[in-house]
Amino acid sequence: MSIEINNESAIPVDEATILRLAAFALDAMHVHADADLAIVLVDEGAMEQLHVQWMDEPGPTDVLSFPMDELRPGTADAETPPGLLGDIVLCPQVAQEQAITAKHSTLDELLMLTTHGILHLLGFDHAEPDEEKEMFGIQRDILAGFYLQEGRA
Repeated sequence: MSIEINNESAIPVDEATILRLAAFALDAMHVHADADLAIVLVDEGAMEQLHVQWMDEPGPTDVLSFPMDELRPGTADAETPPGLLGDIVLCPQVAQEQAITAKHSTLDELLMLTTHGILHLLGFDHAEPDEEKEMFGIQRDILAGFYLQEGRA
């Protein structure tokens, strides 16, 4: 599995843990080992430009996902085909603010946002209540499994 992380923000982040989480999440969703994922961390100005350009909404946001090959989750019996999963763009500054409100670390917020972004790349959404319940349930399960694996449960 090819996962690239590029921190273009001014905030140092634990890229190794984000990388492990991304690999864990992709494995949990039965994504083919030859799938490619890029994670870019940007500052608020760059995130605001992307947010306006792609979502037509003002201000920076926490995470944006840009799917490429429209891969969907696989199953234990049938992984997704290989391909380009897409790009996730994270804004550590926004994550820092949200982490304070949520009373957890910025890293925990970035891990949650990475998981959220991966699920969007795999076609999940949360526009409708039933979609939100499904997506956020999977997100919680992935994070709980990852924290257990990391000894952080």
